[in-house]
Amino acid sequence: MPYINLKNARLYYEDHGKGDETIVFGHSMLFNLRMFDDQVNYLKQSYRCVSFDFRGQGKSEVTKNGYDLDTLTEDIAELIKNLDCFPCHFIGFSMGGMIALRLAVKHPELIKSLVLIDTSSETEPTENMKQNQLMTWIARHLGIRLVANRVMSMFFGNRFLNDPKRIELKRTWKNHLLANDRIGMTRAIKGVMTRKGLSQLLHKINFPTLILVGSNDILTTYDKAEIMNNGIKKSSLEVIPYAGHMSPVEEPKIVNELISHFLNSSLLF
Repeated sequence: MPYINLKNARLYYEDHGKGDETIVFGHSMLFNLRMFDDQVNYLKQSYRCVSFDFRGQGKSEVTKNGYDLDTLTEDIAELIKNLDCFPCHFIGFSMGGMIALRLAVKHPELIKSLVLIDTSSETEPTENMKQNQLMTWIARHLGIRLVANRVMSMFFGNRFLNDPKRIELKRTWKNHLLANDRIGMTRAIKGVMTRKGLSQLLHKINFPTLILVGSNDILTTYDKAEIMNNGIKKSSLEVIPYAGHMSPVEEPKIVNELISHFLNSSLLF
């Protein structure tokens, strides 16, 4: 299995496909690089596709510290440089999208375009804080299984959760959630919950940017996508019908087609 040793963490990554250009995929909190399998399989015929697990999640090292978003951004900047895949198209989902924004502001030389999926440039909403803190405490000290169903209902839309044809897929994603290391998971959650907003810096992003949001996303809602769309000069916004927060998993065909159309756009060349 491929690992890369960075200055302060050992990250698991996968490298698929061939092409003159590279797409790098950044996943969400609580899950791992598997969430982009549909996108990688669709795009690897034309692009080099690099996906990875953030520190403390998936198969990557659980470090003692370094879970704030600025440190995670430096992790991924180092990974991109070491794998010689820049400037890249960066596709970031949720927490991965927050990292994508920070990469674009702090390391513009590494980025060619952005796809921001179900993410936000704002701070964590205060109304979510108490619930998230309680669920995090339960997951760390009593076990994530006690809150797994609640987390699934927050991340996935009702259409996905109630679809009898996707019972096995739902079980697969619940197992991904349950496989989290308790310590790494709770440190990652804290990093997201305590993040600083950077909406005031969006004007510095001068790359073609596609913003996607699930129509039924209750975690990063449409108004968050609008803030990014209004702040980034070369951006466009698309809504994924029926999807909750996990639109790349819930509606992969629509997401794949929108990403492919965006990457083929004349704006990128």
